[in-house]
Amino acid sequence: MSDFSPGQRWISDGEAELGLGTILNVDARSVTVLFGASQETRTYSSRNAPLTRVAFGSGDRIESAEGWQMTVDDSKEVGGLIVYIGEDETGELCELPEARLADSMQFDQARDRLLTGQVDRNDWFDLRFRTLHHFHRIEQNPALGLAGPRIDLIPHQLYIADEVARRHAPRVLLADEVGLGKTIEAGLILHRLLLTGRAERALILVPASLTHQWLVELLRRFALEVTLLDEQQSEAHGETNPFEAGQLVLASQDWLFANPQRQQQAQACDWDLLIVDEAHHLDWRPEQSGPGYASVGRLASQTPGILLLTATPEQMGLTSHFARLRLLDPDRYHSLEAFREEEQHYVEVAEAIDALERLPGEDTDRSRVAAVIAEADSLALLDTLADPERGDDQHAAARDQLRDQLLDRHGTGRVMFRNSRRHVGGFPERRLHIAELEAPSSYRRVLRRLERDEDYLDELLIETGMGHPEVLIYPDAMYRVLTVDPLNTEPWWQFDPRVTWLLERLADDGEGGFADDKVLVIAHDRQTALGLAEGLRVLGGYQAPVFHEGLSLVERDRAAAAFADPEEGCQVLVCSEIGSEGRNFQFCRHLVMFDLPLHPDQLEQRIGRLDRIGQRHAIEMHVPVFTGSPGEKLLRWYHQGMDAFNTPHGLGSEIHAAFGDALAESLLDDESLEEVIAETRALFEVRLAERDAGRNRLLELNACRHDRADAVIEAIRELDADKALTRYLDQALDIFGVDSQELGGGILHLQPSPQMLEGLPGLVKGEEGFSATFSRSRALARDDVQRLSWEHPLLREMMGRILDGPMGNTALALLKHPAIPAGRLMVELVFRTHCPAPKRLHLNRFLPPTAVRVLLDESGANLTAKISFTGLSKAVKKVKKAVARDLIKSRHDQLRELLDGAEAEAERELPSIIEAAQMRMRTELDTELSRLEALSRLNPAVRTDELEALRNERTELDTAIEGARLRLDAVRVIVTVGEETR
Repeated sequence: MSDFSPGQRWISDGEAELGLGTILNVDARSVTVLFGASQETRTYSSRNAPLTRVAFGSGDRIESAEGWQMTVDDSKEVGGLIVYIGEDETGELCELPEARLADSMQFDQARDRLLTGQVDRNDWFDLRFRTLHHFHRIEQNPALGLAGPRIDLIPHQLYIADEVARRHAPRVLLADEVGLGKTIEAGLILHRLLLTGRAERALILVPASLTHQWLVELLRRFALEVTLLDEQQSEAHGETNPFEAGQLVLASQDWLFANPQRQQQAQACDWDLLIVDEAHHLDWRPEQSGPGYASVGRLASQTPGILLLTATPEQMGLTSHFARLRLLDPDRYHSLEAFREEEQHYVEVAEAIDALERLPGEDTDRSRVAAVIAEADSLALLDTLADPERGDDQHAAARDQLRDQLLDRHGTGRVMFRNSRRHVGGFPERRLHIAELEAPSSYRRVLRRLERDEDYLDELLIETGMGHPEVLIYPDAMYRVLTVDPLNTEPWWQFDPRVTWLLERLADDGEGGFADDKVLVIAHDRQTALGLAEGLRVLGGYQAPVFHEGLSLVERDRAAAAFADPEEGCQVLVCSEIGSEGRNFQFCRHLVMFDLPLHPDQLEQRIGRLDRIGQRHAIEMHVPVFTGSPGEKLLRWYHQGMDAFNTPHGLGSEIHAAFGDALAESLLDDESLEEVIAETRALFEVRLAERDAGRNRLLELNACRHDRADAVIEAIRELDADKALTRYLDQALDIFGVDSQELGGGILHLQPSPQMLEGLPGLVKGEEGFSATFSRSRALARDDVQRLSWEHPLLREMMGRILDGPMGNTALALLKHPAIPAGRLMVELVFRTHCPAPKRLHLNRFLPPTAVRVLLDESGANLTAKISFTGLSKAVKKVKKAVARDLIKSRHDQLRELLDGAEAEAERELPSIIEAAQMRMRTELDTELSRLEALSRLNPAVRTDELEALRNERTELDTAIEGARLRLDAVRVIVTVGEETR
């Protein structure tokens, strides 16, 4: 009882988060403590209370209950209570009784926690040091933000993401052809900006039909959780602004552009990045703007970064193209007429780049290059290249430098990135197989009447509630709607020849059969997909999972995984139209389009599920059609009018806008159909010729610098192969209380244990957890398996929690060594750089938290160079916390002296750390600044605010790095023991 007195300050060994406690009552058997900050009271046995007395020493800073602070010089005891003596913030001498210490004082810092007897486990200390080490090297890796997402390592995508995400407030147009991954590029840019702190809030506006695809892509590929906002969700927020509900907000353009109130709410928020998909639909003309364009324009004027996505940069006309560039930089693109004149110059630059490849050669080639350059450095390179006396190596180096300068300094390559399939390469052949079938009588009767009776179509539209031309194209859907009593009517799949044809192909192991292959089947309607799966099961015994919009994300993952499994998986997956959104099935080469969509973009989306970079086989497209039916006429329009099955061309939207209505009217008229096909073909060929003009060639050359892309890919592969990740994760999972089970095939299942620390992403106590793999290829093949990397949210959360909190920042261990007498003391201290700076500067790329380790013996001798961290960690043994507290208490004064001495030792390392960081920063930013300043004199696409931002960034970084300081991050006390000590 004599150890406790009312008014003394103690802390709980097991509940340090309660803060500073005050002894209220003491009797022979118990002690009662009030923890004022948390308003909690605890009563303990006075014999073995898990409490540690708080006693501060010289140099410690403490805070009073009134909020003022003092630095302790000395202390005295008055009636069993400590009175601290020292100086306040003004330098005045003062006293502070311990009873007046602030209840809210926390002991997170290593020094405070150690000297008050709070010690953690040795493995926590070990994990903390390793976390700091790994975080330091990962933050400086050039692939940071690009290595974690579940993507293939495709050069042009990674080049664009790396180039754009490096910029201050990037404002660019991503205009790759269909199937080249604009969504992935935008996701990579967003992911890196978020990870590096350059962006915190983003608004993503997409067409209503693509909201699900974006939701899936961002979640599955990038582990980014977004808030999907619509009118129902907005109304649920009542009077508050619904756009403040999340950091990343995904919304339908159709909804937002039609609602002025919601537009005002979106504009009232501070966004760092605005992403707009299908930007070619934004309508602008010199005399007026459409509502969508006006809304995006207002958001663009107040948002630093903008990504506009379109597969048709110029196909909708030069005016439309200028309108999109105007959103990015209204000062640069202020005049449509000036832009028209500027366009003429791009063909000359493209021809000059072509001429470079022929030099040294004809004088005309040299003249063609010289005509578009005027800078001294470029002319010197041209002289080298045109000199036949120079060696091949000199010619090659000069050609590469001059090509880069031409691409950099001319055209809109800085604001627009355009890759085409012919430029990228690596895509499979597409083969179309048409199966002409006879329509069943139930379908023929309706079609014959439609051909004879013009008014019957109107009756059908009213009776079925279907649209035109859906009622003509999807006869099974029409049949279902017209069926009055399903119990007395044969289901459509019993008599539809397409079902019989599919069953025959699935069983056929000959040429043209599917017996040994996976088959993806897509139908327009959800009920068609469900009925078809039922028909396959009943008539053929095939268990085919169905993938449709009525399923949850987890259910869709399971259906896709059941199809993807190469050993136990199903042969067939049946999808509704949603199956052409957001999922890739590159392991499959057979695509059966049970019917055809009405829009060319949806047709390309279907084919794009299989036709991806990385597909090893030709794409076999199978389309069963009824002879002479509207469906066959739609097939002819696609095939003969625009080569829609051969290769993606990005012209579908424009052609559908021009001829969609005429096509619908001609589905029952062969003569008018021929006219529509001929007119479609004529427009298609004109637009193809325009697309292949010189300007696009120039853009394609600038859209991927392969040396840069290769460097990024190499950095990513190094991280992919980093064996330290698996070792680190095993240790972290054990300490955080997560169970890991090997499932085979390189797949783990992570599940919360009852002891798991709360708040880990994807892991909730009582739930099943998730499956994951370190393998990029396995993760790409399995949508239900997450990919573990240094950038995975679980890893980032665990590392952040360790580095930002007190976990493992103190420890005490025993060391048995025959050469060291028992009772000797060592302290192992880990200091780390502390350098406050705004997140937008991404300081960590130059000076991430850097560890300085100091190991001192009890005499103050520095043993750091003689004994490694790993070697010492393997040799020390754990000790019970009660014993550790007694040891610390007995060596209190000695520990204070060693802590002060270690700080002086660590400070000697700081100047070299600062110098190296400044050198890295200046080398990178000075080079980029010089390049942009030279560019700005020739290329107005370099914005003035971008240059000014880079100059300011360099200045701010220089100041921040210069002000870097060291602070104690963790400390471990090591006591030597004799042979008899346990």
